[in-house]
Amino acid sequence: MNERRDGYASPPCAAHEVGDDAGRPLDDVKAWRRAERERLIKVRREIGRDERRALDARIAGGLNALLGEPSGRIISVYWPVRGEPDLREWYDDVAARGARLALPVVVEPGRPLVFRAWTPGDTLIPGTFNIPVPRPGPELVPGIVLSPVVGYDAACHRLGNGGGYYDRTLAALAERPLVVGVGYTRCELRTIYPQAFDIAMDHIVTEAGIVPSPGH
Repeated sequence: MNERRDGYASPPCAAHEVGDDAGRPLDDVKAWRRAERERLIKVRREIGRDERRALDARIAGGLNALLGEPSGRIISVYWPVRGEPDLREWYDDVAARGARLALPVVVEPGRPLVFRAWTPGDTLIPGTFNIPVPRPGPELVPGIVLSPVVGYDAACHRLGNGGGYYDRTLAALAERPLVVGVGYTRCELRTIYPQAFDIAMDHIVTEAGIVPSPGH
């Protein structure tokens, strides 16, 4: 990845001037995020098939180490798109070991997600953004939410796809689940310039390990 040491691949808009202080213009931060989102999705999509399988297997191992025994737990997973880590073999494994799975569904633009029960092998239908989702059915309240990241920083802030759905959903839940971002180390950023509406993940799991490591 051709990333400069200051965390930017190039200085989109005024991003080269954006500092860590909270007083920087939101429009500058939004422009920088759009440019980084496009760059990092491209980086992610360029990972070769064999390398991707190896990276995804390491991520699955990190999730096992972090989450422990899955039996009886409700886990919101995700359907991989645009080069996101593909953990469907891990979904099969944890479901076989007694976890109940759900997939997030956009039911209305600008509103929190709902989590529909899903078992590997169930028929899916096209949802918003053409992402496969379960047919209308039972909704679950997950105790664990896996959230794919486009980019992330060491403080576990997530650069997502720009819709704000995960932040909106986490803010609306009566009880916060354990929220785990999932991504590749090549998509780490020095900072995402977090705003008041950005909700940090509890952990980020990559092929290199868990951030922050449990117990820290």
